[in-house]
Amino acid sequence: MKYTFEELPQAISVLHEKVDYIKDLLLENRLQNSQRPRDDLLTIRQAAEFLSLSVPTLYTKVSRKEIPVNKRGKRLYFSTVELSEWVRSGKKKTREEIYSPTNGIPPPI
Repeated sequence: MKYTFEELPQAISVLHEKVDYIKDLLLENRLQNSQRPRDDLLTIRQAAEFLSLSVPTLYTKVSRKEIPVNKRGKRLYFSTVELSEWVRSGKKKTREEIYSPTNGIPPPI
């Protein structure tokens, strides 16, 4: 597209706005990526240490299919993200969460 000399200031202004918008998108994407947890794979010993469990206890949980695990050949691998989610899934609700108005459960008298 060709611009006249008089149109150049307006064209540069529009271009500057677009560059700023792209810059903001890139910074936002970088921030989101830096907040995303790393998903490392752990061995059975590393996973046991990560969860503060003994290796035999972890093997028991694996055999009972109580814990997320990946198996490659004879080796077991554990995802740090999946282990963290597994731990969080066992969260007990607080009194306030149980008896909140949105649950419709009246508090005990």
